[in-house]
Amino acid sequence: MKLDKHNLQRLTPTVIRPAYTLSDTRQGIAHIGVGGFHRAHQAYYTDALMNQGEGLDWAICGVGLRGEDRRARDDLQQQDYLFTLFELGDTDDTEVRVIGAIRDMLLAEDDAQALIDKLASPEIRIVSLTITEGGYCIDDSNGEFMAHLPPIQHDLANPHAPKTVFGYLCAALAKRRAAGTPAFTLMSCDNLPHNGAVTRKALLTFAALLDADLRDWIERNVSFPNAMVDRITPMTSTQHRQQLADRHGVDDAWPVVCEPFVQWVLEDKFVNGRPAWEKVGVQFTDDVSPYEDMKIKLLNGSHLALTYLGFLKGYRFVHETMNDPLFVRFMRAYMDLDVTPQLSPVPGIDLTEYKNTLVARFSNQAIADQLERVCSDGSSKFPKFTVPTINRLIADGRETRRAALVVAAWALYLKGVDEHGETYAIADPRAAFFQALVADDALITQRLLAVEEIFGMAIPRSAEFVAAFEWCCNSLREVGVTRTLEQILS
Repeated sequence: MKLDKHNLQRLTPTVIRPAYTLSDTRQGIAHIGVGGFHRAHQAYYTDALMNQGEGLDWAICGVGLRGEDRRARDDLQQQDYLFTLFELGDTDDTEVRVIGAIRDMLLAEDDAQALIDKLASPEIRIVSLTITEGGYCIDDSNGEFMAHLPPIQHDLANPHAPKTVFGYLCAALAKRRAAGTPAFTLMSCDNLPHNGAVTRKALLTFAALLDADLRDWIERNVSFPNAMVDRITPMTSTQHRQQLADRHGVDDAWPVVCEPFVQWVLEDKFVNGRPAWEKVGVQFTDDVSPYEDMKIKLLNGSHLALTYLGFLKGYRFVHETMNDPLFVRFMRAYMDLDVTPQLSPVPGIDLTEYKNTLVARFSNQAIADQLERVCSDGSSKFPKFTVPTINRLIADGRETRRAALVVAAWALYLKGVDEHGETYAIADPRAAFFQALVADDALITQRLLAVEEIFGMAIPRSAEFVAAFEWCCNSLREVGVTRTLEQILS
């Protein structure tokens, strides 16, 4: 059954359909960066609220700023912007649900002015973002906005023909200010520490270079709530689409697959209204910091602790690493001995139970999460997910060998060949740069650890960490992943 609004009522009873009428919805959110995670998370929560008969004026207009977004738009458009959320888990309580919260999607390259007009329209009261960790143009070594980047320079010179997210946001906010339209809330849903504060700094810095008065107006009128977001969402494969068709009879050009677990902790700082997401499980708080610190250091940090080692070993799925008892023991040791002592108490969370849940989630066989996905863009992930843990270990005088192994595994992964001799592509915007750094084994330490925007100053200056890193690199080369893990865990 081809998924579209005409076939909704003809779908099998195993598929949950929207309980609301699509034509009754009105757009209130514009989301920049429509991908799997947004659809499995923010769109999922918004749809759940609509299914309760509330929030119908908070439907989502998707926004694509990249050429690659055209296929996503076309796939959604041909099925009336409906898509299937296909939960995959090892238990029987998973759901298959058609979501109707996205009602349109605009592409920047089709009509830049139409996009600016949409963002400036009074109906849009929240603009949300999933633009990846690197999309905020913040230099991780010093926390400063990278205004020198060519796309940023283009937008500063051509404010009425922007290319970047900051150019579009400022163009829309300038139009709202001129028309006397209230500002929107700018809500990051990206997986990075203090995502609201990062968004605020990036936008205000850009705006100051463009128009000082606009910058001051944005500072007074726009809010930037921090959020902790969590749901494992693999890349949708042809096999996933076929699985959905075979099991549930749904022909969906772009379903989203995800685990059953979902969590969203959000600061209640909205300047122009918001959906009542608390009615469908979102936790609102005055300070999201302890939640995001827990999630980023434990979940994301553990992901990196497993992924490069697993890829070097020859595994290609997260659950394969979890089927190897050595990897589970290493993940537990990293979480318990290296990360947990650094965490503050998290309201309402039992850290022991949370770590047990992570082991179960990573072990999910049905979801078949790709190590390739978790490995991607390591140069942006390490400064946020792993380096803060290492810096604290160094400052506290604690052992660093487990954390050093995580970095060493990335260094050898960057060579593009696993321990069985199988070659693979490195999914990182700076792949060529980093591959050059690790080309000569004798120079890896001084070249790789010297990349200040990733490792900062403390790590290359720590004799204990450098020695641990070199030992791990040598061990991985000489005896492989399994024997190295055995020695570290002995």
